[in-house]
Amino acid sequence: MKRALMPCLLLLLAAPAPAVAQHAPAPGDDPIARNLFPPELLMRHGAEIGLDEEQRAAIKDAIQKAQSKFLGVQWDMQDETGKMVRLLQARPIDEAAVLAQVDKVLALEREVKKTQLSLLIRIKNLLTEPQQAKLAELRKRPD
Repeated sequence: MKRALMPCLLLLLAAPAPAVAQHAPAPGDDPIARNLFPPELLMRHGAEIGLDEEQRAAIKDAIQKAQSKFLGVQWDMQDETGKMVRLLQARPIDEAAVLAQVDKVLALEREVKKTQLSLLIRIKNLLTEPQQAKLAELRKRPD
């Protein structure tokens, strides 16, 4: 019984929490992504939107700083996740220890997401209004 229960619990934990219908974006619609521009989009369309050398250098610098931070956090997350897995393998499982460890893993995930959002904000702030409008237009085009 206990062996069958664990996979079910893990599936429940991995599933996204249900959203309230009136506040949920339409499927496939990400309001945050809609208002920001990923680095890949700028690399692909830099010439079309008229990125100048100063903008290119600043965007490249922001990406490099974010990537170095991601690398460090990725190592830490792998270590902390490994610790959590070992805690989950114990019999019986120390619930308090696992929950404390999941807090560490979630804090690292939060740091990754915050760094990603910060990078996207910096990129958008480096673009002029016409460049942003052109990128929004180009994003809608099928490649």
